[in-house]
Amino acid sequence: MAVDLSFFRSETSEKLRDEGRAEGRVESGRESLLLLLTTRGLLDDAIRSRVTACGDPDLLRAWFRRALTAGTAEQIFTGGDEPTG
Repeated sequence: MAVDLSFFRSETSEKLRDEGRAEGRVESGRESLLLLLTTRGLLDDAIRSRVTACGDPDLLRAWFRRALTAGTAEQIFTGGDEPTG
């Protein structure tokens, strides 16, 4: 008995996989940034809400980079919200 596997190669399945990958990158970025902010003692409820609400993986990455060296949480978010590459 042959099994139809065409769905797994369809445009719809590719789109679903791409969406899943993108959401995984966002979720991973959020978790990493929250962990870093917690470790550095820079996390409060307002910042947690801001990070959790962000759905842009490039912006999360930019914030993460700033969080590595920022002296205050404000410096992370006031460096401009444009992705840095």
